[in-house]
Amino acid sequence: MSNSADLRGHRDGCYPVNTMNSPAGHPGLPEVIFLVEESPEGGFTARALGESIFTEAEDLADLHAKVRDAVRCHFDEGGLPKIIRLHFVREEVITA
Repeated sequence: MSNSADLRGHRDGCYPVNTMNSPAGHPGLPEVIFLVEESPEGGFTARALGESIFTEAEDLADLHAKVRDAVRCHFDEGGLPKIIRLHFVREEVITA
């Protein structure tokens, strides 16, 4: 038995085709996923997974508006995703 994974049907060898673009069970509803982190300077940064989209905001309301604006600027009108998913990540360092 081989230890190598079968990557046929996978984009970039990472995820099955359309995994990052469609919610589970809803292939007709494309989405874009943003990784959101608190900025050391205050506010938030948001980076899209699989797309070249990045934005910053001072608060959550501003983040929502800026992410929507960035998505509208990045995609053609006919290709706009129906869902924007924000995945919040928080890193915390503690002493051992």
